Amino acid sequence: MEQNKTNTALLVMDMQAGIVAMLSADILKTTAKAIAKAREQKIPVIYVVVGFRKGMPEVSPNNKSFAASKERLSSVNMNEFMQIHDDLKPQADEVVVTKRRFSAFTGSDLEVILRAYGAQHLVLAGVSTSGVVLSTLREAADKDYRLTVLSDCCADGDEEVHRVLTTKVFPRQADVLTVDEWHAV
Repeated sequence: MEQNKTNTALLVMDMQAGIVAMLSADILKTTAKAIAKAREQKIPVIYVVVGFRKGMPEVSPNNKSFAASKERLSSVNMNEFMQIHDDLKPQADEVVVTKRRFSAFTGSDLEVILRAYGAQHLVLAGVSTSGVVLSTLREAADKDYRLTVLSDCCADGDEEVHRVLTTKVFPRQADVLTVDEWHAV
């Protein structure tokens, strides 16, 4: 499982203050540790946030998941909503990508950024495991990226769903490691 650090990027996905607030603080600690390791090894850290224009015109009534949130979020200040949690703030030279759906690729310029970095191996961390992590992993696998999922840098509102995805589904397409295991590689 040798990893070439020169073509690797760490994706920190949907770690927005309002989203992370609903979860255990442990994910902040483990994700901060992963970010520190990536920076130490000169691995690019790319932040991905979900966000919309005022009134959320990007959300179709046909999209069951996002349409359910449209009324609740339509009056929210999107600049505030898209703020990354203070414990995980990007450095001035780190890229923040805005996406419009679950996958980090959909409605964003992530693929252009990854090509510019020469990234072929993606290390995934994010909230939620059944949302952004699953969708990004599947799309990235179809795009032939090598993948690693940091299981303790992901969380889901349903612990059983998180467990099934990280122990049974993700290993078919990715290496699944804890941040300490990744640190040791």
